[in-house]
Amino acid sequence: MAGTVHVVGAGLAGLSAAVSLVAGGARVVVHEAAKQAGGRCRSYYDPTLGLTIDNGNHLLLSGNRSALDFMRTIGAPADALSGPEEAVFDFADLKSGERWRLRPNAGRVPWWVLTPSRRVPGSRARDYLAPLGILRAGAGRTIGESMDCAGALYERLWHPVLLAALNTDPKESDARLAATILRETLGAGGQACRPLVAVNGLSAAFVDPAVAWLQAQGASLRFGRRLRALGFGEDRISSLAFGDESIDLGVDDAVVLALPPWVAADLVPGLSAPRDYRSIVNAHYAIRPPDGAPLLLGVVNGLTEWLFAYPDRLSVTISGADRLLDVPREDLSRQIWAELSTLTGLAPELPSWQIVKEKRATFAATPAEAARRASAVTSHENLVLAGDWTATGLPSTIEGAIRSGTTAAHALLRGGSCASAQTRGAA
Repeated sequence: MAGTVHVVGAGLAGLSAAVSLVAGGARVVVHEAAKQAGGRCRSYYDPTLGLTIDNGNHLLLSGNRSALDFMRTIGAPADALSGPEEAVFDFADLKSGERWRLRPNAGRVPWWVLTPSRRVPGSRARDYLAPLGILRAGAGRTIGESMDCAGALYERLWHPVLLAALNTDPKESDARLAATILRETLGAGGQACRPLVAVNGLSAAFVDPAVAWLQAQGASLRFGRRLRALGFGEDRISSLAFGDESIDLGVDDAVVLALPPWVAADLVPGLSAPRDYRSIVNAHYAIRPPDGAPLLLGVVNGLTEWLFAYPDRLSVTISGADRLLDVPREDLSRQIWAELSTLTGLAPELPSWQIVKEKRATFAATPAEAARRASAVTSHENLVLAGDWTATGLPSTIEGAIRSGTTAAHALLRGGSCASAQTRGAA
């Protein structure tokens, strides 16, 4: 591109767009309202714990090709993500006391379901055919309409996995979003399902290397700059209004809007965007995990859903957590710790803790909200959109955010929006 691309928003979507644009030869300026990059995917020091934590626990899988490609491009540290050498998932049932390991085999042919020691206790090989209904589902169908959402295997595997991926009750979630996840991970074999965790923090894995790479490539990053308004010309964006400056855009300049959906919708009249959201609750405890604790533990029949064993702390993630938003933080911390004490054998006395409630963590992954997701391209020839809420085909995840940025960047590098291309073709 001959002009300058202004990327507004330095979350993972904006950083991904900026990296792809710079790699494609564009001149890039990144504008961010906060004092640091990363958005909802970043690390920060918590004085209550005396530790650096992430503002949300995130699990990646080895099949998340967009995220892994992004990390390779920016030169993320080799130890940025940790995980087992094979696809292994530890689970515990708080009600029965049972523990088991789910172990998909590496290849695409899922022979592991024929081996009792590799699957959920009490399940049969044919039970694992249930998600075929998701893969065959048409537009607008929910998971509840596409597969049987009952029984031991659903409660012990499909429900926790799909809830974590979609952050919405699976029964009301969009089946096509779930199908994309299944095809790219479990459907691709165990080699695409190896769990990966940023044990040194999300910023060390994604944000800091991206910022350093962009600066080394000559991109400009400007923090503390909140976009107040867009100027609209005929079929294009003509200006950007920040609190202390207005930037007039030249004929070859373009904009990537990588902002939360509610902010983007305020800036762009008529923009279609999700309006319903789901929360996530994270609990952090300043205590070293016991020796031999799995890096990730799925928990059923409890308040705890996923337990992350970081080197310096235990952290819990609870998805679809709207019901917990009004529960006092101390009550939550004690309830969760009582479960962790049972699971880990650690003393029942409550260690230093922190509860983080993300009220609008993700869009609700229902068919109605999925239909409201906007395309990367817009009717304005020099404006594209990025964000995990755009129409990536994935739910609101790190993989979706990074993929959205790449998609937005490629749309500009190819010559702009579909609308402008259609206009030029008609002429």
